[in-house]
Amino acid sequence: MPATDKTSRTGLSFTEQEALQFHQEGRPGKLEISPTKPMATQRDLSLAYSPGVAVPVLAISEDPSRAFDYTTRGNMVAVITNGSAILGLGNLGALAAKPVMEGKAVLFKRFADIDSIDLEVDTQDVDAFINSVRYLGPSFGGINLEDIKAPDCFIIEQQLREMMDIPVFHDDQHGTAIIAAAGLINALHLTGREMKDTKVVCNGAGAAGIACIELVKAMGIPHDNVILCDTKGAIYKGRTEGMNQWKSAHAVETDARSLYDAVKGADVFLGVSVKGALTPDMLRVMAPNPIIFAMANPDPEITPEEAAEVRDDAIVATGRSDYPNQVNNVLGFPYIFRGALDVQATTINDEMKVACAHALAELAREEVPDEVAAAYRGNRPKFGPEYIIPVPFDPRLISAIPPAVAQAAMDSGVARRPIVDMDRYREELSARRDPVAGTLQRIFSKVRQMPKKVVFAEGEEEPVIRAAASFVAQGLGEAILIGREDEIKQMAQSAGVDINRPGITVQNARLSNRNKDYAQFLYGRLQRKGYLQRDCQRLVNNDRNYFGAIMVARGDADAMVTGLTRNYSVALDTVRTCLDVKPGHRVIGVSLCLARGRTVLIADTAVIDMPNSEELADIAEEAAHVARKLGYEPRVAMLAYSTFGHPRGERSERVQEAVKILDRRRVDFEYDGEMAADIALNMDKMGVYPFCRLTGPANVLVMPAFHSASISTKMLQELGGSTVIGPLLVGLDKPVQIVPMGAKDSDIVNMAAIAAFNVT
Repeated sequence: MPATDKTSRTGLSFTEQEALQFHQEGRPGKLEISPTKPMATQRDLSLAYSPGVAVPVLAISEDPSRAFDYTTRGNMVAVITNGSAILGLGNLGALAAKPVMEGKAVLFKRFADIDSIDLEVDTQDVDAFINSVRYLGPSFGGINLEDIKAPDCFIIEQQLREMMDIPVFHDDQHGTAIIAAAGLINALHLTGREMKDTKVVCNGAGAAGIACIELVKAMGIPHDNVILCDTKGAIYKGRTEGMNQWKSAHAVETDARSLYDAVKGADVFLGVSVKGALTPDMLRVMAPNPIIFAMANPDPEITPEEAAEVRDDAIVATGRSDYPNQVNNVLGFPYIFRGALDVQATTINDEMKVACAHALAELAREEVPDEVAAAYRGNRPKFGPEYIIPVPFDPRLISAIPPAVAQAAMDSGVARRPIVDMDRYREELSARRDPVAGTLQRIFSKVRQMPKKVVFAEGEEEPVIRAAASFVAQGLGEAILIGREDEIKQMAQSAGVDINRPGITVQNARLSNRNKDYAQFLYGRLQRKGYLQRDCQRLVNNDRNYFGAIMVARGDADAMVTGLTRNYSVALDTVRTCLDVKPGHRVIGVSLCLARGRTVLIADTAVIDMPNSEELADIAEEAAHVARKLGYEPRVAMLAYSTFGHPRGERSERVQEAVKILDRRRVDFEYDGEMAADIALNMDKMGVYPFCRLTGPANVLVMPAFHSASISTKMLQELGGSTVIGPLLVGLDKPVQIVPMGAKDSDIVNMAAIAAFNVT
């Protein structure tokens, strides 16, 4: 397949082959099912299935609402399509829609911790589709309809809402409308307009366009102030050509016949149509301070640059992430369903949509956190013409939108299980954020503010080439691939990766004009350790890790990532030969373990085999420093096989002495020990020891030895289903990270970003 370059809705470049490999690698697709209860013993199986399962079956038969207590129904949404309008690709059928529906399910999980399953219904007969979905109600807490063509989608949604007692929501209609409405609220505020006086033109009379004008009318814009246009022009009373009942409902008395006629003197343009539909001449005749929502994807009806050339007073929003004010559905549907599910709503009504729009608008007016600033490349946005809509990775969305939706559901009488303590609910929502994505996003965000030049030492390897291209495409900095240029280009071409993009360079160690200087630098470090000049020259010529590490040491690059093709300890020895220890620090490995919503740092997982008491204290300080750098307030547990003196043993005594050393150093973080791992991580068990100085479960675990640290993290990863990032190498005066052998390209990108972030 040709390496055709595509531009995604996130504005990132990739090739077709890269996209296919992403969906194919490992287990094909993007979803799997994982049990939430133990299935290890016969008793577990008896409880999960027969005979234990009979008990909740009988309870639900007596009271159907108990299904929300004993099954997944209360946190399960079905994403359903027939593939009749897939993205911008058209009617390609149900099976072709499956990758999109899986992606939608992933977004539900990522942003709102909602379990979701995709269902592709292989019929384009409206009645057959409705009948296949209507009977699925007992399985799910909500139905998200997706990629269904108009006008079928109107009929399907309306009838299913009438037939089912759970929320049925067609995101292609309402998602765009809700986010646009949020931006409109703020744009009207900035321009001093009132809803009742605002004149709106909407170009595009499909699902999204009609949903947009229905919602803005529900929010207070008069029916006669809205002109809907389609490919044949304005929709006016008496028009017969190209009409249907949904268009007719929005016909108005107007002399306008063309889009140009309609926008004369209009305050707002809502575009859900095609590239170039709004011309500069049309924009010129709009009212002062025009508000433009050019939401066609991937190319808007008019770009912000084109608009600025003719109207410097315009506020412009698009569907693109590379422009300010992105109208992105992911700001809405996960959180709307989260709120609806949590009150067991019977539907998603206009009151809930309006509440979501107002909550989004209010969030955009608040001071923004670092994650939001990073989306603007470090220029912290403030509420104004270029920031009227929050960005998708705003961490406050999960605690701002669902409560507003839930409250609206309760106020409008569609909630079956009202929330009593809304403050506690907000806290619970904040805890639902994906810690893996959240932690990495914070790191990526910081790096984007100050992009770095990172060496990818094993530059001839396909995963490394992919990682380097992704690193650059994500705006994290420049990538230097070490290797033979012809080999790298051939591998890149074979893999379908474009390495000719700006920001990627290739360095051949043998041919580099820095070769002699690097060899001399290495000789200066090794000449009293038995190495000759020619030995050092050979190492620089033949070992890319030496060349890359010296490049970082000499300041020709900011950081390095390696490890794909060689053992961690071998790569570490090479790196330590070329780089010094940071003054006042100790070189250790810290692994970041993320499991069941918890994040724990484990040290030392890479360097010191059997640390003594002094070294254990140093490891604790180093790990606590890393925790703070990653945004966590450290609570350090010094682990052992014993807990506070029982049972006694020499190895535990080393840990006890390390605690005393920390006492003498008067460190500024919580710590205690020695203690077993279950005590450190479980507050109930910790309660047996009221004198313990930790105020909560430990989030930094200092292991008594390298082998126990390494074994435990690998077991957590393979048996416990945890995500383990690292070991992160810390303590050197220049940042280098070493990935595990055989790492995926995504793992290499993550470690490259961590290297650029510099956790030391």
